[in-house]
Amino acid sequence: MNILFVSNDLIAGNLAYLMTQEGHSVKLFIQDKDRRKNFGNLVEKTTNWRKELTWVGKNGLIVFDDVGFGKDQKELRKAGYAVAGGSELGDKLENDRQYADKIFSDYGIKTMPLKDFSGIDQAITFLKKNKGPWVIKQNGHASKSFNCVGLFPDNCDTINVLENYKKNNKKDLPVVTLQKKIIGVEIGVGRYFNGHDWTGPIELNIEYKRFFPGDLGPNTGEMGTVAWYDNNEKNKLFQETIAKLKPYLQKIDFRGDFEINFIINKDGAWPLEPTPRFGSPIVHLQSELNNSPWAKFLNAVARGQNYKMNWKRGYGLVLLLAVPPLPYAVKIPGVSSEGINIIFDKEVKNKMEHIHFEEVSSQNKKSSDSQLYISDSRGFVIYVTEVGKTIEEVREKVYGIAQHIHVPKMFYRQDIGLSFANDGINQLKKFGYSSILPRL
Repeated sequence: MNILFVSNDLIAGNLAYLMTQEGHSVKLFIQDKDRRKNFGNLVEKTTNWRKELTWVGKNGLIVFDDVGFGKDQKELRKAGYAVAGGSELGDKLENDRQYADKIFSDYGIKTMPLKDFSGIDQAITFLKKNKGPWVIKQNGHASKSFNCVGLFPDNCDTINVLENYKKNNKKDLPVVTLQKKIIGVEIGVGRYFNGHDWTGPIELNIEYKRFFPGDLGPNTGEMGTVAWYDNNEKNKLFQETIAKLKPYLQKIDFRGDFEINFIINKDGAWPLEPTPRFGSPIVHLQSELNNSPWAKFLNAVARGQNYKMNWKRGYGLVLLLAVPPLPYAVKIPGVSSEGINIIFDKEVKNKMEHIHFEEVSSQNKKSSDSQLYISDSRGFVIYVTEVGKTIEEVREKVYGIAQHIHVPKMFYRQDIGLSFANDGINQLKKFGYSSILPRL
């Protein structure tokens, strides 16, 4: 099958590589020009995806991995192409948090106070009048380093952060979002939707967003994630949350991965933010948990067909192996690992199915053992995944692989999964959600 993969900045770019490994003809378009060096000699690339429409044809598959392409997807589907990725109003859910909050409420999902402000001054005025703590957020999936979780009821820390942003930015931020802070266990609930119905297993995930062990430091996006699948349609958390949005997703013709992060406490599930697109690094962990081929699955999603996914039971874990300038993920003069080789010990050369690429290229297209190297300078290099019956087992497997991968200045968090194993699982049981944990 011919597959045209359209990416913004390689959130799920490794899927293009995996589908070439499945035997398909794949062409990869990367919209962000600074990221176009990645996947060199690994996937055939194009600089104009629209010119490839004749090549991919109505019998092929088009995959979009990010928001911002919803209108294009709508037009392509109307023209008869098979398109996986999302939809126009799906994009709006992520880009307009207040709109998403209203949709959640309209479809019966309980919500916490959330407000958008057209500038920092308006947000500060609000915080001075409304006791907190509040959480500073940004629409879309812009740099997570902007986000800040308040600690004090008088909002002194949150106000100070916003004043700092105003002082150090030449232009005021166009939209500032504040969400009331709530305490509990953060957990994501996701599943693929084919325009008509859910397809594939329910996914539950625990994200580790902070830079340092112990959840300290700035947000990075994610340094690692724990996740597992469930095929119980009566899954308590699924039914209380995203299952309620089925009529809405049908209405907007959504076809892709849909996920919402929630805070779970004694009062139930409270939504934080939706991800109506592929996510990273969860997409790499999905590649580990899925036994079925990606191309067949996404083709079914795109064409509105049901698909019986074959998948692994147990806890999955994905770990980011990064280099500077992360956590800032921007090009910094004099701080770059671009061009550095990635060395794999012999212990992992037969385990490459557990290793996933982002800022990686190959020196030689024809040789299967060609030297891989870092081809970008943001810091997100590769991801390691595994599955185990327990958190302890899967941690041992993942970190066992990571220690045999070598890049100068490489780093990673060593505690992914620990807080969930030590406390989160018991908290979910305490709040009445023990049934959502893996059934082995």
